[in-house]
Amino acid sequence: MPLQQEKEHYTYADFCTWDDDERWELIDGVPYAMAPPSRFHQSICINLCGQLWQFLKGKPCEVYSSPIGVRLNADSTDDTVLQPDIVVVCDHSKLDAAGIIGAPDMVVEILSPSTARRDRLDKLLEYQKAGVREYWIVDPETRTLSAHVLENGKYTIFAYGDEGTAPVRVLEGCEIILTEVFKHVE
Repeated sequence: MPLQQEKEHYTYADFCTWDDDERWELIDGVPYAMAPPSRFHQSICINLCGQLWQFLKGKPCEVYSSPIGVRLNADSTDDTVLQPDIVVVCDHSKLDAAGIIGAPDMVVEILSPSTARRDRLDKLLEYQKAGVREYWIVDPETRTLSAHVLENGKYTIFAYGDEGTAPVRVLEGCEIILTEVFKHVE
């Protein structure tokens, strides 16, 4: 993908032609470059993904960490491809060799200074519209987590600090130990 946009609207077909050495997301046909994550971002990602993986061992749902492409509207305009930090998928028909087609059951985005606004606004609306049942936003700076749970087509928000546990509502019996998630964040 050149530094300057050549078109006003891109699709997944365009996305597949871009340089693999660069990370991009596509939201409603608009490309966004992704900066490399910080060490704290990666620590949170590994700690959270590890707990989810441990819980899901031997269960039908699967957890994936970035980079993995999620095509939220592949059956229509196919102009939104996101690369969430963590996804949980329970419907294996949504998995293909390239990534995930349709709404995962759970998505986690860990905020970075360059993506915080997009994660809190644009992606939240995209995930809600696509039917992602649970969307977590983790803020390394404030050491907080907001869990957005889909109820009647809209997200209800549950807020957590860096202590105690947070239930994963789409995975019955799964509770994330927050002190472990934020363990190496200073």
